[in-house]
Amino acid sequence: MKWKRTLALAIVFSLLGSGSMLFADSVTERIRVIINGQEVSGGGYFINGTTYAPVREISGLASWDSGNGKVTITKPNVHITLFKGETVFGNVNVGKLKFNVLSQVDSLDGKISEVKVAITDPSGNVKNIQSEKLGSGSKDNFWFKTNDFTYDFKKSGNYKVGFYMKPSGSNSFFLVSEKVITALD
Repeated sequence: MKWKRTLALAIVFSLLGSGSMLFADSVTERIRVIINGQEVSGGGYFINGTTYAPVREISGLASWDSGNGKVTITKPNVHITLFKGETVFGNVNVGKLKFNVLSQVDSLDGKISEVKVAITDPSGNVKNIQSEKLGSGSKDNFWFKTNDFTYDFKKSGNYKVGFYMKPSGSNSFFLVSEKVITALD
């Protein structure tokens, strides 16, 4: 079973780009993995000169095919636009704001059963905004717009609006895109 995990981790590092950094702990051969400035919980491993990290942390759809011994990672193009009424925005003042999220998806390779949008505050607390089951007819490109909702930006900092997909046959959502909202005092 360890060889399967090792294979999956090896594939991940061949796909990771310059946005990732690794720090090795030479005593235990456990490593810290940082992707886009965020440390991956659980880290990774350095084994026989090769580094390994969790596939699910890459912001894409990951699947394991045990029959073929293959990990597949799909990263569709997802563009997130934030609207306050008819106005596009990115920064807000601390306090309550009513807005909606428009996500445009293209280059989707594979079937998905559900999508959701959630917001994460600067402390890491996540609030689901809206989700929707797509049925059996998911397409390679589509638009998803949330209903208007009111959110309380309680303190200044960066809030992340994430777009998640659940592949058909999976029980897990995968983060595929994020947009940062900066709340100012």
